[in-house]
Amino acid sequence: MLNRWLENRAMAYAILAAALYALNAPASKLLLKNVPPTMMAGFLYLGAGLGMALMGLVRNKTGHGNRETRLTKKDMPYTLGMVVLDIAAPIFLMIGLTRTTAANASLLNNFEIVATSIIALLVFKERIGRRLWLAIGLITLSSILLSVEDASSFQFSFGSLFVLAACVCWGMENNCTRCLSRSDPLEIVVIKGFGSGIGSVMIGLVIGEPLPLWGDILKILLLGFVA
Repeated sequence: MLNRWLENRAMAYAILAAALYALNAPASKLLLKNVPPTMMAGFLYLGAGLGMALMGLVRNKTGHGNRETRLTKKDMPYTLGMVVLDIAAPIFLMIGLTRTTAANASLLNNFEIVATSIIALLVFKERIGRRLWLAIGLITLSSILLSVEDASSFQFSFGSLFVLAACVCWGMENNCTRCLSRSDPLEIVVIKGFGSGIGSVMIGLVIGEPLPLWGDILKILLLGFVA
């Protein structure tokens, strides 16, 4: 009975996480009117890192933090890969959002499932069942249809290609994170948030993007934490 309750609670959290993540594309699309894409990506991840770091402090104060396994030196290659890929993916997504609609980008984000599954199959030899193959086929087909800008000439939308590139990066990142799954998930998100966030902001400064206004920064940080 207890296991069933825990499973239902976990499913509820997963659905809530997906619903909150769905806020990312439309809200980011609005903020991108005033914020350059690389800065946007950086502060989104910094928002996640800062928010989860504060949650970690609360968790440690209440004594719940000692139950989780910490990352070790053996985890360093996957941790580094996770951070680098999480720098690239949101930058691609934000660039894509400047060139396509938020609805289109949100639907194309489902291609991350395909990328994650295929990489898991090829690299980690994970088994893919018939239902998952069917899902992969349908998502791939829908992604192609959503990416076509002009059906008569079969031209791909430039923005959609950036969104798909983000999905591939996140597919690789998901498999890196999979290798860290035995470790503290909160610690992983904090490292991912600060590492990818600082990296993206530094790239933005190098390529000449201006820092957003403080009001916009606070909005992005909040969105990053929630989504």
